[in-house]
Amino acid sequence: MACYDLLPITSTFTSTNSQSSLNTRTKKTQGFRVSCNKPKITTRSLILPEAQKLVLPNVDRRNLLVGLGGLYTAATLPGMGAAVAAPITAPDITSICKDASSGIGNQEGAIRTRKCCPPSLGKKIKDFQFPNDKKVRMRWPAHKGTKKQVDDYRRAIAAMRALPDDDPRSFVSQAKIHCAYCNGGYTQVDSGFPDIDIQIHNSWLFFPFHRWYLYFYERILGSLIDEPNFALPYWKWDEPKGMPISNIFLGDASNPLYDQYRDANHIEDRIVDLDYDGKDKDIPDQQQVACNLSTVYRDLVRNGVDPTSFFGGKYVAGDSPVANGDPSVGSVEAGSHTAVHRWVGDPTQPNNEDMGNFYSAGYDPVFYIHHANVDRMWKLWKELRLPGHVDITDPDWLNASYVFYDENKDLVRVYNKDCVNLDKLKYNFIENSKEVFPWRNSRPPQRRKSAQVATTGDVKTVEQTKFPVRLNQIFKVRVKRPAVNRTEEEKDQANEVLLIKKIKYDSGKFVKFDVFVNDKLKDGVFTTPCDPEYAGGFAQIPHNDKRSMVMTSTARFGLNELLEDTNTEGEEYATVTLVPRTGCEDLTVGEIKIELVPIPKA
Repeated sequence: MACYDLLPITSTFTSTNSQSSLNTRTKKTQGFRVSCNKPKITTRSLILPEAQKLVLPNVDRRNLLVGLGGLYTAATLPGMGAAVAAPITAPDITSICKDASSGIGNQEGAIRTRKCCPPSLGKKIKDFQFPNDKKVRMRWPAHKGTKKQVDDYRRAIAAMRALPDDDPRSFVSQAKIHCAYCNGGYTQVDSGFPDIDIQIHNSWLFFPFHRWYLYFYERILGSLIDEPNFALPYWKWDEPKGMPISNIFLGDASNPLYDQYRDANHIEDRIVDLDYDGKDKDIPDQQQVACNLSTVYRDLVRNGVDPTSFFGGKYVAGDSPVANGDPSVGSVEAGSHTAVHRWVGDPTQPNNEDMGNFYSAGYDPVFYIHHANVDRMWKLWKELRLPGHVDITDPDWLNASYVFYDENKDLVRVYNKDCVNLDKLKYNFIENSKEVFPWRNSRPPQRRKSAQVATTGDVKTVEQTKFPVRLNQIFKVRVKRPAVNRTEEEKDQANEVLLIKKIKYDSGKFVKFDVFVNDKLKDGVFTTPCDPEYAGGFAQIPHNDKRSMVMTSTARFGLNELLEDTNTEGEEYATVTLVPRTGCEDLTVGEIKIELVPIPKA
């Protein structure tokens, strides 16, 4: 049974039904990464001639920017690396803020305000102090809440909604936080780059920023109902019973947890699709559950193999959010996180409000329980204790900072280094089962050799292909591997990684394409996200405004397990198939290669 509305595919691109009994092997692999480089282009022409490419001498980018007096910014010089690093530092959010524009493709039709700046109470920014709470707040699965937990949550959200909009603790003010930080509300003015926006997506800021966001949001809710031990629910979409939206969010406007801008087809008793491509899959619930569990496994194990792969790429002061040298989007952010945003958002609205666009996502209470589970993914990833599953130690990550209002309406500056230990933050997660997490046993089963009957020798190699290629149809290419039949000791030292580079696409669209490797099934049989040939997908929510319609990204996919599971470790070439799913009419790929990437040690 296929997991997609299937596209016609040539004879070597195929699929099989996945068995419900999934293998539990857990070899180590390099993960999926995406970078978002935004050249200053104002047309939809995605392939530039060589004559138009900017060539610069080997100079310090920041010295050049300052020396030119701001004539050029990091966004206009995307090819220059960050020679001098400094952590991202949010400014005083009440004095340096502008209307949001990035990521809102249809600004005229936007149903939420683009005026996302917080109220100013004339207060100075305080340094963060760890809480001295006597008890640990225990976040609870939304589908398993007790009556008191649910009642307290509803009371708290109702109290937050009742506050005037100009109160920094109000429902509207809290929703605007995501808009301001994610859609161009703040610049890097405190770091000397007033013309460069701060963006907390598509880089290593994603996890710590949202952890801090929820930390203050949770404490504000508790203070409004005088419950010092109040804790948020989390949407446990990594467990079969928790995959539908909890019914506590359903009903009508009389329910403070209700939001009218959700996909009406995904509301009641519908299992979330953690690999959503904009179209519903006509498959049985049992198969959707299996595909979801495989997605979580891929995000945390196969594609989250090291800090860069899991958290995202380096992003420092002077870097444009999308012209950032070699940035990456982490495995969870690019995978299940993005899919849930898109699956919940209302496709009938101009910008897929609320959850389907960053500027409006905070207006849906589901946003916060979704991100509470994303935050939990960070905790679970570390608790796997696999090689490479360690927090970032780069000072530019540790010292990156943001400013939030707390439950006392005080401005507080917080740092990434202070959010890595949940014990110090005095919250944790209730796990409603002591058994092994179901996704942990969801590595796809090994392909039977007898099913691999197709040959790929007639597929062109990378060297025989003219790049860039436009992905307006299925594309196949053979890529030479750096080594074959590696020993277990060699695999412990380095991961084999597939790189899809220089992906250029229309940033005003939701785009997604899928990547399959060494698909050798017979003609007419289609592989699915549950199958071993599926390396993963490249997906992006609309992430830019009308002024620049092109973004450039890179995706990385681990191959160690995939090669084992497809019985192809001994083959000199890997056959890569890119399948466009949505928004790929003008998308191009500039380079495809395979590398061995060393595994970092703890």
